[in-house]
Amino acid sequence: MIAAPCSLVAQQKAMPVVGFLGSTAAGPLAPLVAALRQGLNETGYIEGQNVALEYRWAEDHYDRLPGLAADLVGRKVDLIATGSMPAAMVAKEATSTIPVVFETGIDPVEAGLVASFARPGGNLTGVCMLTAALMPKRLELLTELVPQARVIGLLANPTPSTAQRMIGDVEEAARAKGVRLEVLKVTSESEIDAAFAGLVGLHVAALAVVPDPLFLRRREQIVALAFRRAVPVIYPLREFVVSGGLISYAASITAAFHLLGIYAGRILKGEKPTDLPVQQPTTFELVVNLKTAKALGITVPPSILARADDVIE
Repeated sequence: MIAAPCSLVAQQKAMPVVGFLGSTAAGPLAPLVAALRQGLNETGYIEGQNVALEYRWAEDHYDRLPGLAADLVGRKVDLIATGSMPAAMVAKEATSTIPVVFETGIDPVEAGLVASFARPGGNLTGVCMLTAALMPKRLELLTELVPQARVIGLLANPTPSTAQRMIGDVEEAARAKGVRLEVLKVTSESEIDAAFAGLVGLHVAALAVVPDPLFLRRREQIVALAFRRAVPVIYPLREFVVSGGLISYAASITAAFHLLGIYAGRILKGEKPTDLPVQQPTTFELVVNLKTAKALGITVPPSILARADDVIE
C-alpha cells in the first residue's frame, strides 16, 4: 500500500526535463525548435512521452536571460539548450553542473564558452555556425552584386558582447574593398524603421545584416523595408531570402538545431558534453531570390548565379 505510490512518484520523476533558453520569441523559432525535437526523437526521446521540454523566452530583452536561466537551474532541469550566443553565455554563468548544448554563430573558444572545439572541457558543447566569420565574405558578395556601391550599411545589434568583434571584422573588410561602412545600430524592433529611413541621408547603396535573434524574429519587417527602400541586402540566413530577401550566404540553422537535439539526446543517455566536440558546418549555401532582384532592377552577375546553391524564381 505504501510502496506502490512511492514507486509511481519515482517513475514520474524519471522523465528527464530539457529547458530551452531563447533570446527572442517563440513564433519565429518554431521551425528551429521543431528541428531540435526531431533530433531528440531520433535518439529515442519524444516530448510528452519520455522527455519534457520547458521553454523560456527573453522576447529580445537580453537583460531577462539571467533570470530565465536561474529559473531553469532552480527547477533542476536535466539539460539546457540555447539558440544564441547571449543565451549560451548566460547559461554558462548560471550553472557548471547542468549540461548545456548551444547553437552560436561566434567562435565559442574565443568567447570563452569552451576550451576547444575537439575537447570542450566543461558542461557545454554544441554547434558553431561560423555565421560571424562569414560576414567579410558577405560583404565581398555584396560588392560583387552592387559593384557601384561606395557606401555600404551594416545593420547590427550592439547589445551582445560579441557584436563589436563582428562589426570590427566587417569594417576591416570594407577598408580592404575601398568602400565606406556605415554601422546602423538597432537594439529593438522599434528602431528598425528608423535605421532604414536613415539610409538615404547616409548615401547607403547596399546593406548587410549581422546575425542576431532580433533580426531573425523581425525578418518580415526587414525584408519589406528593404524592398520599399529599394536597397539590395545580403542576409545571414536563407530564411530571410525565403521571406522575399535578395541574397544570403550561410550554413543551415535548421540543421544546427537538429544536431542540438541529437546532442541533447546523447547527453540524456549518459554521454558527457566534454566528450562531444563542438560541431561546425561543412557546407554553406548561397541563396538568391531572382524575383526580388528583378523587382529591385538588379541584374545578378553570372558569377554569383553560377555559385548559387539555390535560386528562387
